[in-house]
This record gives sequence, structure tokens and C-alpha cells, in this order.
Amino acid sequence: MTYRSKAPLRIGLAGGGTDVNPYASQYGGAVVNATVSLYAHASIEPLAENAIVLHDANARQELRFSWASRLPINGQLDLLKAVYNRIHSQYGLPLTGFKLTTSVDAPVGSGLGTSSTLVVAMVGAFVQMLALPLGSYDIAQLAYQIERHDLGFAGGHQDQYAASFGGINFMEFGPADRVVVNPLAVKPEVLFELENNLLLYYTGQYRQSGEIIMSQQQKVKDGVAPSIQAMHQLKQQAWQMKEALLKGRLQDMGELLETGFAFKKQMTEGISDPAIEQVYQAAMQAGATGGKISGAGGGGFMFFYCPGITRFRVATALQQYGGQIYPCHFTNQGMVSWAVR
Repeated sequence: MTYRSKAPLRIGLAGGGTDVNPYASQYGGAVVNATVSLYAHASIEPLAENAIVLHDANARQELRFSWASRLPINGQLDLLKAVYNRIHSQYGLPLTGFKLTTSVDAPVGSGLGTSSTLVVAMVGAFVQMLALPLGSYDIAQLAYQIERHDLGFAGGHQDQYAASFGGINFMEFGPADRVVVNPLAVKPEVLFELENNLLLYYTGQYRQSGEIIMSQQQKVKDGVAPSIQAMHQLKQQAWQMKEALLKGRLQDMGELLETGFAFKKQMTEGISDPAIEQVYQAAMQAGATGGKISGAGGGGFMFFYCPGITRFRVATALQQYGGQIYPCHFTNQGMVSWAVR
């Protein structure tokens, strides 16, 4: 029996950064995000030999181990190892060999929550294999613990919950890692128009999100008023975005994204740079009414709101910058797993 899973990547429409501690635990955070039809994939195949094989299809990297209760965390395929370590220590695994293969439809470090989504997909494959009674909240929280506690990677909460639940969600964050996911009942015609008007653009710039997030966290710890005030504004924007989507006021979308990007850049240094600003201005001049960097910033994906049919002009204008346009289709389905005989 082979066990497979996939989990969708997400774009953050508003509030991104307020899901990161210590801001979320001290002040409470809120975000609006939407999953898109780009996925992280995981597959577990049984082996006749008593070995553990980890294979990253994107990086074309493979590691082989004799059976062990814990694999070494040493900078090589640590996400895969950490998922195995946690699942084995918490739930136990059959003492039989297997191969875990992973892939992601977008570049790692692109700002779509790739790492966290991949962890959710891997957890989902193990949940399928072991028939664990874990729901969407359980899987998201387990993925969060693996990344933030077991590996010590800097970041927030929203990526794991977006991948686990899927759809367009308003999420609230509080003390003790409390998370409440509120699915938004957006009218189909509003979603179709939003999908038509969004342009997803990969800049080609790889960035280390951890450094930006750690800087953001330090600003909160040090009580840097401008940074904290920017996060307050971003949280308020999440409520405004929620209302605009539910009421179908897509004419507000560009302004919300534009002001959100402005507040985001006030959180800490490194979120934008001259190359990102050049792309942004070119999109605006070609007809976009707003946009933002996705994820922590510093590179990766950007997306723009292009009303009517202006996204074709915007796409043409961005060709000179060497990036790549990706399809942007929403999905209502979160992580799914299945078995193949």
C-alpha cells in the first residue's frame, strides 16, 4: 500500500505578520488568506528492506538510513526528518522500511507558505498510513509544533492552518498558540471575479524569511512603537478585507492591498527592495490598483489586483523583469490524503 497526500499553498490577503509571536500572543492577531491550486505533495511507499529513504524531488536529493527511532537534524532534509521524528516519538511507527518522497509546485522560499504546507502534507501522509484520528486543527497544530518547536524555525501560524483547512479563511490568533479558523462564505461570483483579477507573479528572488521574521519579532520584544503600530494597522486591515469579501466590494481590493503593503514595509527592514519596488510600480502603471509581496517579504511571489482585463497589460509590463506569471485559481479543499494499492 502506498500513502499519498497533497496540501494547497496560500496567498495572504491581509494581516500577514500578526500571526507571529510575540505579537499574536500579546496583542492578538488576525489574517485573511486564500489557498490556491499549487500544492505540496508527499508519498510514503513501503520497502522490502529495513531502511528509511527520504527523497526531495525538487532538490533531487536523497538520503538513506538504517532503521532508527530518531534521525539526525543536521541541515540535510531536516523538514522530512523532523516530521518522521515527531510522528515516531508521539504515535509510533511500524518497524518496516519506507520511502518518503516530497515535492512542491512552487519554489521553496517563495512566500506562499511552501515549507509549512509541505510539513502539513507529510503529516497527512503519515496520518493516512497510521489511520490516526486527527482533524484539521490537530494536523495544523502538529505541523506548527514540528516547525516552530522541534526545528526552531521562525514564523507564524497561518500557513499550517491554511494548508490544513483550505479555502478563504479569516483566522484569529491569541495567547498559548490559540487559533480560530473562520471560513468565509464568499459568493461564488465574487470569487470568480477576484480570481479573474488577481495576477500572481514570481520575482525569481529567493529570500530567507527567517531573518526577516526574527527581526520583526525582536521589534515587538523591544517595544519599537512604529513597528507595533504597523502590525496593529495590518490586523485592522484583516477585518476590512473580511468585510470587503463578504459584501462583494472588490472595488476596495486594490486600495486594501496597497495600504497593507505600505504598513507591512513598516514592520521591519528587508521586506522590500529597489527591485521589488520597480516591479510594483510597473504593475501599477500598467493598470493594477494595488498589490503586495507574499509572505515575509524580501523576494518570492508578489500578487496584484488588476480590475477588468488589465491583468493582460500588467503581465506584459512585467515581462522585462525576468519573473514568471503563475496561474491563480482558488481551492476550497485543504490537505487530502489517500491510499493506493
